[in-house]
Amino acid sequence: MVRDNYSYLSHLECPKCELIYHSTEVQQVCSCGSPLLARYDLESLSKDWDPSSLKDREKNLWRYHELLPVRQPQHIVCLGEGMTPLLRMPSLGMDMSIPKLYMKDESLMPSGSFKARGAAVGISKAKELGVHRFIIPSNGSAGAAWSLYAARGGMSSSIVMPVHAPRITRDGCIAAGAELLLVKGSISDAGRMVAEKVKREGLYDATALKEPYRIEGKKTMGFEIIEQMDFEVPDVILYPTGTGAGLIGIHKALQELQEIGWISGPLPRLVAVQSKGCAPIVKAWEDQQTKSMFWEQSSTEAHDIHVPKTIGDFLVLDAIYQTGGAAISVTDEEISAEQEQVTRMEGSFLCPEGAATFAAARILRSNGWIEEEEKVVVLNTGSGLKYPRISSNEVTLLDPEEAWTS
Repeated sequence: MVRDNYSYLSHLECPKCELIYHSTEVQQVCSCGSPLLARYDLESLSKDWDPSSLKDREKNLWRYHELLPVRQPQHIVCLGEGMTPLLRMPSLGMDMSIPKLYMKDESLMPSGSFKARGAAVGISKAKELGVHRFIIPSNGSAGAAWSLYAARGGMSSSIVMPVHAPRITRDGCIAAGAELLLVKGSISDAGRMVAEKVKREGLYDATALKEPYRIEGKKTMGFEIIEQMDFEVPDVILYPTGTGAGLIGIHKALQELQEIGWISGPLPRLVAVQSKGCAPIVKAWEDQQTKSMFWEQSSTEAHDIHVPKTIGDFLVLDAIYQTGGAAISVTDEEISAEQEQVTRMEGSFLCPEGAATFAAARILRSNGWIEEEEKVVVLNTGSGLKYPRISSNEVTLLDPEEAWTS
């Protein structure tokens, strides 16, 4: 085991076949095809670390460096990511009959989405391991985030996106100097083409769940929620789910905090939220399966949850089953209506994926799965400004040469 006082990283482990891998070398997935998970010396950490140590640390995700995989701080690539607001949503909570409704707002992250977390930790660790260039398929937000952090870290990046990815995310890649390639197809097509190029050229594959460290960045959402709630555990956490790396990460964070003694009692019930046009996790959960099937002819306006199949499906489903959670899908129409409702009632312009989680919370409260007194945290994973949006309402056009009488 290699460890110092900055990181308690011990090794990498396959959650499926339990093979152990060294964390001092570049690793991708297990020989069985499963994602690898970072493991820490939690027994030692529980003796060496307590919540009071966080008091004077910088307000970014690296405040949890003991449970992050970068061993030497000089390799950290940081743009100030982390410690996003956990906001009470009183008006919306009253409207939904969920008085203790909170939103973890990731729209204030660098690049405008939660993808900055995975990029920050993933690129920092890659840099520490000597990686100089990587390739990644993306529906939009991840590509933009990884491009920006690559520029910050002095690395070269190739981003492969479906041609219908939001234009602003494409512009972010180009502005950061990334090689951007557009595919006439879906994210699955982009992922297949990336996999083929990785196999031919031996590039570092930064695809979600095909390197072990993106999850480690995303799990800091779980750390922050617990710290911001004064180490009290909410009853329910709802998360928009595409690859599932964020939900897997939050579950991992909660388990680690429980093991080192920072929280106790039942973990929050985790809810995976998807679009009805692409809901493989929901279908698997409804059928009580441990893995999902490829979702044919998928379609949704919520680009970042448009993932017909993820190699981490069994980990997402495990997180749901182990916490007594659920998986639910909503229509694009429900997403759009909730996006408008939240913006008008609370002044938060959500991304469609974030709006999906609020729409799901509304449904789960109406059918009684969420109870009125429960403390509920909804994740808004990005800014609505990242998506083109044309209002259906007529807008008054003023002529400066005429009197304004209306």
